[in-house]
Amino acid sequence: MAWLQSLDTNLLRFINLQCQHPVLDAVMSFLSGNRLFAPALVLLTIWVLIKGGVRGRVFVAVLAVILSVGDPLVIGMLKKLIARPRPFVVIADLHVPAGRGASGSMPSGHASIWCAATLVSYVYYRWSWRLLVPIAAAVAVSRVYLGVHYPSDVLVGAIVGAGYGAAGLVLLDLVWRRAGRAWLPRWWARFPSLLQPDLQLSADKRAALETHAVPVELHWQRLAYGLVALMLITRLAYLAGGTIELSEDEAYQWIWSKHLALSYYSKPPMIALAQRLGTTLCGDTVLGVRLLSPLLGAGLMLIIFQFMRKVTGTQTAFLLLLVFLATPLLAVGSTLLTIDPLVVFFWTVAMVLGWRAVQPDGTVWHWVGVGLAMGLAFLSKYNGLYQILCFGLFFLLWPPARVQLRRLGPYVALGLTLACTWPVLVWNAQHNWITLQHVADNAQLRQAWQPTLRFFAQFTAAEAGLLNPIFFVAAVWAMVAFWKYNSPGSAPGSPGRIDPSSAWDRRALMLYLFCMGGPVLLGHWLYSLRARVHPNWIAPAVVPLFCLMTLYWQARWQAGLRSVGRWLAAGLGLGLSALMLLHVPRLQTRILDGHLPPALDPLRRVSGWQATAELVRAAWQRLEAEGQPAFIIGHHYGITGLLAFYLPEARTRVATTPLVYCRSSAQPQNQFYFWPHYRYRDSRPGQNAIYVAQVQTAHYPLGQWVRAWLSGTSGPEPLRPQAVAAPPELLAEFAVVNDLGLQPVPSRRRVVRWIQLFECRNLRP
Repeated sequence: MAWLQSLDTNLLRFINLQCQHPVLDAVMSFLSGNRLFAPALVLLTIWVLIKGGVRGRVFVAVLAVILSVGDPLVIGMLKKLIARPRPFVVIADLHVPAGRGASGSMPSGHASIWCAATLVSYVYYRWSWRLLVPIAAAVAVSRVYLGVHYPSDVLVGAIVGAGYGAAGLVLLDLVWRRAGRAWLPRWWARFPSLLQPDLQLSADKRAALETHAVPVELHWQRLAYGLVALMLITRLAYLAGGTIELSEDEAYQWIWSKHLALSYYSKPPMIALAQRLGTTLCGDTVLGVRLLSPLLGAGLMLIIFQFMRKVTGTQTAFLLLLVFLATPLLAVGSTLLTIDPLVVFFWTVAMVLGWRAVQPDGTVWHWVGVGLAMGLAFLSKYNGLYQILCFGLFFLLWPPARVQLRRLGPYVALGLTLACTWPVLVWNAQHNWITLQHVADNAQLRQAWQPTLRFFAQFTAAEAGLLNPIFFVAAVWAMVAFWKYNSPGSAPGSPGRIDPSSAWDRRALMLYLFCMGGPVLLGHWLYSLRARVHPNWIAPAVVPLFCLMTLYWQARWQAGLRSVGRWLAAGLGLGLSALMLLHVPRLQTRILDGHLPPALDPLRRVSGWQATAELVRAAWQRLEAEGQPAFIIGHHYGITGLLAFYLPEARTRVATTPLVYCRSSAQPQNQFYFWPHYRYRDSRPGQNAIYVAQVQTAHYPLGQWVRAWLSGTSGPEPLRPQAVAAPPELLAEFAVVNDLGLQPVPSRRRVVRWIQLFECRNLRP
């Protein structure tokens, strides 16, 4: 085998060193990874979904499944098993003009992906080999030229890629031929083979199949239930795989779950109860902390599907589920467990029960459900009380509903909702109403009114990104335009128009959905003219507004506006592509040939915390090795929670004798202020400590990153922040405070944050 290794190395040296030229450096770097590939791929995907018909949609779905499974599982597993070092690690004089990979060398991921994609494309579009085979070969050669792979790496990668591509095609077609015929016979009758989407059954076979096929409604129900189950399993597996770490709020509220109380400094108690349930079932792990998030997401999808299918039909309700999956805010809410998934879930439950309750035959028991759901929404997030105003607006705008105001039901619901506020009221009465002060400061209510368009533009841009730009525009359009069909002068036969003699129909539901979401969005939009509004504050409004959007645009589709389908496909393609990019760091690196700019990369918030904890742990162990007990102080609540979670020595002690504390303060600034055992000045006099400060980094301008990205370079180096001085409170608490300096925290070949450590000795009593 030595002669094979020698041949491999000699061929590498010839291509990498003997063929070296500045023009080839640029060309090969471009082929290996360029900044135009990701947007071009997204645009091409959207175009195929819109213009490619059944064949194009099947092709995109099959290719996405094969690549999303084959690259991380097959190639990733082989890289770890073979563990071959990259050639530039072994051969010192190689020319490496485009960066150095950190993973194993064999097999080449680039070669495998291009060969798999070429094979799948050839099955659906025979002419594609003329274009893709030369590109795949050029990409494979570029990896050798750039010194990041041996020739054997790309050869094995090409063989493995073609192998898992072919295996994936055969397996998916086999599953479709059997499961598709049994569970989705109407779709199966349209294209009985995934490998030949244009294949048509004979008229006799198709008629016989349709005669015995399940009803159309049941067909779409099965598809919806299968989608919900698939997403639930996928999300649970994603969380269990540890791809992302906890966020600051999740770790902070995990500590709350170890100290159950009637309420907390900044939030109601539901989030602590939710995390307590998850960690009881799955332990103090990332999956345990977030367990309820995918479960709530699945429950939300089922509730909305059952609610909407009765008024829009099962097919349209299923498409609404796809819209939910392609909306970043809702998708993230099914992964991270913060207060927003909880309030959205209970708000939606109250909305669905409320629609039944406001009907002329609504009963007191319907209103009991509404009151409990609104109360639980409030116990999840304070803006759950907005829903009382939303019901009031509906009663004001829809006279037929006012009959309920002469009955007991609405007042029972109001009483139950207000009764659910007592834990928060009792806790605040015991703590000088600190939450009211916190909420007022957070909303900047004490500041003078200074109208500005800056916050308005920021809020609008953030909502457009989080709600998917296409769906955001469609929802706002529907929120405004549906009034045209509700007005008394609407022409007969207009989509959604009501006969005045009929009280309860599509128009009433559209108005109801507007009242459940429109005031929340519009109110925050107007408030952004005064102060900064966080984009997640309107989270409860998203589901009702998307339901309204579905009703409005379905009516426009039925009225002959066929472009609705094309825009829907574009929104789904854009949203699902973006979510794949944001949820899978490896795809982000591979497709973008780099990373998103720090200001736009949500993965920075949920990465690098384990590495941060290891840096702090090393400093703490060095200090404790001197013989005197030592502890750790975080400069704010978020990093305190994360260090407590990711330090093994601290995780089991958060409820009794903590190892990690938050910096003390004379006034309440977070929940730690109210726990006596977190006052380190009382429990650890004379001891030493490591103080951890996360230093704010001045990011380079976005325009600079875009220019670097388009030019094909790796982008500007992360800016090193200015060191900070030890806070005066810390200097007063300890006899000696030594600055250990700034330390970068790497994660996935980049610096995600900087921390500054201080060595503190002899805590004064």
